[in-house]
Amino acid sequence: MADEAYRAVFLRVHPTGKMVLSLTTEPDGREAEYARLVAGELGVPALDVKVVPADTDRFGEGHGFNTAPSGGTSAAISTATARIRDKGRLLAGMALDAPPESLRWSNGAWVGGDAMKTIEDVALYAHGTGALPPGVEGGLDAQAVYRD
Repeated sequence: MADEAYRAVFLRVHPTGKMVLSLTTEPDGREAEYARLVAGELGVPALDVKVVPADTDRFGEGHGFNTAPSGGTSAAISTATARIRDKGRLLAGMALDAPPESLRWSNGAWVGGDAMKTIEDVALYAHGTGALPPGVEGGLDAQAVYRD
Protein backbone atom coordinates (compact mmCIF):
# COMPACT_ATOMS: atom_id res chain seq x y z
CA MET A 1 0.00 0.00 0.00
CA ALA A 2 2.68 2.55 0.97
CA ASP A 3 4.49 2.28 -2.37
CA GLU A 4 1.21 2.78 -4.22
CA ALA A 5 0.12 5.89 -2.33
CA TYR A 6 0.84 9.39 -3.54
CA ARG A 7 2.96 12.03 -1.88
CA ALA A 8 2.46 15.78 -2.13
CA VAL A 9 4.13 19.12 -1.55
CA PHE A 10 2.23 22.36 -1.11
CA LEU A 11 3.95 25.73 -1.39
CA ARG A 12 2.19 28.86 -0.14
CA VAL A 13 3.62 32.33 -0.62
CA HIS A 14 2.16 34.68 1.97
CA PRO A 15 1.43 38.36 1.19
CA THR A 16 4.71 39.25 2.91
CA GLY A 17 6.69 37.05 0.52
CA LYS A 18 7.47 34.54 3.28
CA MET A 19 6.78 30.94 2.28
CA VAL A 20 5.62 27.68 3.82
CA LEU A 21 6.46 24.39 2.15
CA SER A 22 4.21 21.61 3.47
CA LEU A 23 5.10 17.96 2.88
CA THR A 24 3.08 14.78 3.30
CA THR A 25 6.30 12.93 4.15
CA GLU A 26 7.91 12.53 7.55
CA PRO A 27 11.14 14.45 8.29
CA ASP A 28 14.16 13.04 6.44
CA GLY A 29 16.90 15.46 7.51
CA ARG A 30 16.78 17.29 4.16
CA GLU A 31 14.41 20.08 5.21
CA ALA A 32 17.13 22.77 5.03
CA GLU A 33 18.00 21.53 1.52
CA TYR A 34 14.33 21.82 0.52
CA ALA A 35 14.20 25.39 1.86
CA ARG A 36 17.34 26.25 -0.13
CA LEU A 37 15.81 24.70 -3.26
CA VAL A 38 12.67 26.83 -2.97
CA ALA A 39 14.76 29.90 -2.17
CA GLY A 40 17.04 29.37 -5.15
CA GLU A 41 14.18 28.84 -7.58
CA LEU A 42 12.17 31.83 -6.35
CA GLY A 43 14.98 34.25 -5.51
CA VAL A 44 14.37 34.64 -1.79
CA PRO A 45 16.51 33.96 1.29
CA ALA A 46 16.28 30.36 2.52
CA LEU A 47 15.33 31.72 5.96
CA ASP A 48 12.10 33.01 4.36
CA VAL A 49 11.01 29.41 3.62
CA LYS A 50 9.55 27.35 6.45
CA VAL A 51 9.42 23.60 5.76
CA VAL A 52 6.72 21.60 7.55
CA PRO A 53 7.15 17.82 7.17
CA ALA A 54 4.19 15.51 7.82
CA ASP A 55 1.86 18.52 7.70
CA THR A 56 -1.39 16.97 8.85
CA ASP A 57 -2.89 20.45 9.25
CA ARG A 58 -2.55 20.85 5.47
CA PHE A 59 -3.12 17.30 4.22
CA GLY A 60 -5.05 15.64 7.04
CA GLU A 61 -4.60 12.04 8.11
CA GLY A 62 -5.68 8.81 6.50
CA HIS A 63 -6.21 10.17 2.98
CA GLY A 64 -3.94 7.72 1.20
CA PHE A 65 -0.84 9.92 1.20
CA ASN A 66 2.49 8.15 1.60
CA THR A 67 4.39 9.57 4.55
CA ALA A 68 7.68 7.71 3.95
CA PRO A 69 10.56 10.01 2.93
CA SER A 70 11.05 10.09 -0.82
CA GLY A 71 13.77 10.71 -3.36
CA GLY A 72 11.18 12.44 -5.54
CA THR A 73 10.53 15.31 -3.15
CA SER A 74 13.04 17.69 -4.77
CA ALA A 75 11.51 17.21 -8.23
CA ALA A 76 8.03 17.83 -6.81
CA ILE A 77 9.27 21.02 -5.14
CA SER A 78 10.68 22.19 -8.48
CA THR A 79 7.28 21.51 -10.09
CA ALA A 80 5.52 23.57 -7.41
CA THR A 81 7.97 26.48 -7.73
CA ALA A 82 7.54 26.44 -11.53
CA ARG A 83 3.77 26.70 -11.03
CA ILE A 84 4.32 29.65 -8.67
CA ARG A 85 6.48 31.37 -11.30
CA ASP A 86 3.90 30.68 -14.05
CA LYS A 87 1.05 32.17 -12.04
CA GLY A 88 3.31 34.98 -10.84
CA ARG A 89 4.08 35.91 -14.46
CA LEU A 90 0.37 36.34 -15.16
CA LEU A 91 -0.06 38.47 -12.05
CA ALA A 92 3.07 40.53 -12.75
CA GLY A 93 1.82 41.17 -16.29
CA MET A 94 -1.47 42.44 -14.90
CA ALA A 95 0.27 44.59 -12.29
CA LEU A 96 2.68 46.05 -14.86
CA ASP A 97 0.03 46.35 -17.59
CA ALA A 98 2.25 44.29 -19.85
CA PRO A 99 1.72 41.05 -21.77
CA PRO A 100 2.90 38.24 -19.48
CA GLU A 101 4.89 36.65 -22.31
CA SER A 102 6.95 39.85 -22.57
CA LEU A 103 8.24 39.40 -19.01
CA ARG A 104 11.35 37.43 -18.15
CA TRP A 105 12.27 35.83 -14.83
CA SER A 106 15.46 37.22 -13.35
CA ASN A 107 16.74 36.60 -9.83
CA GLY A 108 13.43 36.63 -8.00
CA ALA A 109 11.56 39.11 -10.19
CA TRP A 110 9.63 39.37 -13.42
CA VAL A 111 11.22 42.03 -15.58
CA GLY A 112 9.80 43.85 -18.58
CA GLY A 113 11.63 46.84 -20.01
CA ASP A 114 12.61 49.05 -17.10
CA ALA A 115 9.80 47.78 -14.82
CA MET A 116 9.85 44.79 -12.50
CA LYS A 117 7.83 42.99 -9.86
CA THR A 118 9.52 40.83 -7.24
CA ILE A 119 8.00 37.65 -5.89
CA GLU A 120 7.11 39.65 -2.76
CA ASP A 121 5.35 42.32 -4.87
CA VAL A 122 3.40 39.68 -6.75
CA ALA A 123 2.48 37.81 -3.55
CA LEU A 124 0.98 40.96 -2.07
CA TYR A 125 -0.80 41.71 -5.37
CA ALA A 126 -2.16 38.15 -5.50
CA HIS A 127 -3.72 38.54 -2.06
CA GLY A 128 -6.06 41.33 -3.06
CA THR A 129 -4.22 44.56 -3.82
CA GLY A 130 -4.88 44.48 -7.57
CA ALA A 131 -7.16 43.18 -10.30
CA LEU A 132 -6.66 39.56 -11.26
CA PRO A 133 -6.33 38.28 -14.82
CA PRO A 134 -9.45 36.51 -16.12
CA GLY A 135 -9.67 32.96 -14.77
CA VAL A 136 -6.89 33.44 -12.20
CA GLU A 137 -7.73 32.96 -8.53
CA GLY A 138 -6.29 35.11 -5.77
CA GLY A 139 -3.44 33.92 -3.58
CA LEU A 140 -0.11 32.52 -4.61
CA ASP A 141 0.29 28.82 -3.92
CA ALA A 142 0.87 25.58 -5.76
CA GLN A 143 0.72 21.87 -5.08
CA ALA A 144 2.49 18.96 -6.73
CA VAL A 145 1.27 15.43 -6.16
CA TYR A 146 3.72 12.69 -7.09
CA ARG A 147 4.55 9.04 -6.78
CA ASP A 148 7.98 7.44 -7.00
